[in-house]
Amino acid sequence: MKKDSIIYPIVFMTILAAVFTLILAILNESTIAMVEENQNLDLQRKILYIFNMYDESTSDETVIKTFNDQIKVTENSNQEKIYSLVENDDVKAIAIPFSGPGLWGSIKGYIGLTSDLSQITGIEFIEQNETPGLGGRIGESPYKEQYRGVEIDPSSQMNVINRPANGGNIDAVSGATQTSDFVQNMVNNGLNKYFEEFGQGGK
Repeated sequence: MKKDSIIYPIVFMTILAAVFTLILAILNESTIAMVEENQNLDLQRKILYIFNMYDESTSDETVIKTFNDQIKVTENSNQEKIYSLVENDDVKAIAIPFSGPGLWGSIKGYIGLTSDLSQITGIEFIEQNETPGLGGRIGESPYKEQYRGVEIDPSSQMNVINRPANGGNIDAVSGATQTSDFVQNMVNNGLNKYFEEFGQGGK
């Protein structure tokens, strides 16, 4: 009797664990497509934001149609995606990747450039784990909007400079100097890699 009293709860818990594992597996499988769809839609919003073609009033249907109609996707030598804004078969702007270490984890994003490589069209972060309210403010509009229209020069190694440094064109996030410096460095590195690989005229 004592032996049975020990075996019963073990068998019961094993069966219960198997049932819940099966349920979780089914739920995970059934939501994979939805999760991927939402992730793709979020990325499309971010790319269109870089080109100043998205705000919070833009419907999901408009995002999908605009992205499919006007965005061309290619890859660089590291198999990273490059997004081109195309109008009437002409490339008007490009979004190139940048990445690097932040204060609390990796930061990844895209920086947009006009096709003549004379100005930045915008910036967006795909991944960042900086402290909310401090370094995390790099993902907020007041910081990101500063990048629109910033003039650049492919022959320069420092196109994005945090104020108050000489030639500064971006205000660092208040109270998050390290994160701001990380972003400055990784954006400049991303720009320089693109200029080295494709030159001033290549896309």
